[in-house]
Amino acid sequence: MIRRTTLDEFIITGQRSMQDASGEFSGLLRHLGIAAKIINRVVNKAGLLDILGLDGGINTTGDTVQKLDIYANDMMIEYLRNSGICAGVASEENEDFIDFYDRNLLRSSYVVVIDPLDGSSNIDVNISVGTIFGIYKRLSHEDRRLEKRDFCQRGSELVAAGYVLYGTSTMLVYTTGRSVNGFTYDRGVGEFCLRHPDMRIPERGKYYSINQGYSQSFSAGISRYLDHCARQNKALRYIGSMVADVHRTLCLGGIFLYPATRSNPEGKLRILYECNPLSMLIEKAGGKSVNENNERILDLEVNELHQRCSIIIGSVQDVDEAMALIG
Repeated sequence: MIRRTTLDEFIITGQRSMQDASGEFSGLLRHLGIAAKIINRVVNKAGLLDILGLDGGINTTGDTVQKLDIYANDMMIEYLRNSGICAGVASEENEDFIDFYDRNLLRSSYVVVIDPLDGSSNIDVNISVGTIFGIYKRLSHEDRRLEKRDFCQRGSELVAAGYVLYGTSTMLVYTTGRSVNGFTYDRGVGEFCLRHPDMRIPERGKYYSINQGYSQSFSAGISRYLDHCARQNKALRYIGSMVADVHRTLCLGGIFLYPATRSNPEGKLRILYECNPLSMLIEKAGGKSVNENNERILDLEVNELHQRCSIIIGSVQDVDEAMALIG
């Protein structure tokens, strides 16, 4: 029987390879993994517990809140707060960031941004959902309270990013800026085990992913590209959970697009919680991520916690082909 490297072992090995590593960053990654296990357990039992359906609220960016959104958000914040090694967190579900200054005896260098449950509207019909996270090194002094600028950094400043996909199997995929590695959750031993080391996205794929229900609101350039995809007999695949769509793109190649529309002229997805972390991960796997103006997502200036943008992400050749047609 082959023994698989666990997430904890992988993180510790990585820490040993870094000079002057304090263990703070490694500990933060491990706590994110623990929170993911708890959320995974509840997602798998969602049909048996009273946590399906709408909560009745609207979050700070105008999206309808699901009961599981609240649970996943509370769980991630609780584990990060209790870790003692996270300075604070900004979540898609909260209007403002949360400062852990009063709870931390040791002043932490790192802050975390999260989309606690991406695609949560799919959970009622048993379709894959996910958690997205990014880690930044804070800009303010460790002995002071956090400031908005600690979170509103360019994606190029991320020190780690990843996602957890709750599907037919549960996977945690992350990068610290070197390689991209995928871990599958083994329920028998209760650990994430390394199954996909050094993941690389194909240079080209046969799939494109976009919500064509908004086609009448897309720009002429996006419509031109979609016509091209139809002529080339490209296969359309769209799940409605960015984590699931990007995971397929990472594994099989292709392109994922979430362009601007008339109702969301700047785009709908959040830079901090969705676009930056997934862009870092795709780039480190050999892919590319830009907005409709062909600007690199990771270079975009971030001024607000819930700032939005358009995104075109995936295999290099597919993204370049799309941008040549979008203009």
